[in-house]
Amino acid sequence: MMGPAHSLSGAAAWLGVGAAAAAAGYPMPWPVVLVGALVCAGAALAPDLDHKAATISRAFGPLSRGVCEIVDKLSYAVYKATKKQGDPRRSGGHRTLTHTWLWAVLIGAGSSALAVFGGRWAVLSILFIHMVLAIEGLLWRAARGSSSDVLVWLLAATSSWIVGGMLDEPGGGAHWLFTEPGQGYLWLGLPIVLGALVHDIGDALTVSGCPILWPIPLGRKRWYPVGPPKAMRFRAGSWVELKVLMPAFMLAGGVGCAAALGFI
Repeated sequence: MMGPAHSLSGAAAWLGVGAAAAAAGYPMPWPVVLVGALVCAGAALAPDLDHKAATISRAFGPLSRGVCEIVDKLSYAVYKATKKQGDPRRSGGHRTLTHTWLWAVLIGAGSSALAVFGGRWAVLSILFIHMVLAIEGLLWRAARGSSSDVLVWLLAATSSWIVGGMLDEPGGGAHWLFTEPGQGYLWLGLPIVLGALVHDIGDALTVSGCPILWPIPLGRKRWYPVGPPKAMRFRAGSWVELKVLMPAFMLAGGVGCAAALGFI
């Protein structure tokens, strides 16, 4: 899928989690609903860190382009080192390592650890990175063009500072779900894991599929392209994505938000 659909699906997924948490008796404070949805929307773009033309590759200028090139080469090296006889030859690392459940779990766990042990500036850095990506994904028309990059960064930095302050307030949500001393912001890795997995599921619906299950081998393949029957798949950017899935994500997100906040 394309970036806007990925971001919308990520936000909708977290709002759905918020609705489920409220139904289970663990309601999210409203700042957690808001921040989690934005972080998940940003994290839903992150697996494309292996593609030089992706939104994330231009989100932070030369820095993100350089990181994307490194991740692409790393992913390709891992693919070559672990592929089985049935896996096809490739010329790059797109839709390999960063599009797996293992990558999602490692990135989420690493973010939680950084948030817990790195202090306030680590939390703000995580929020800033994902706010930039969320703005780029959800407001893609307004964020197009390199001239808008500085404005996006300023908006993301300001938003991160404000919502970070709200989360730090008593009852604001820093200790949502994990309440023991020293566990503040431990939950922050959850929307990051969810966003990456939602991205992978979205890509699995397209014609190429997605190797979500790596490194678990399936038959003669370790990089098996998981997906529905080919008749049910679509091309990225097609009318199915634009006219069906994106409106569905917006509707699901609205219902999930209302349920998470106790309105329905």
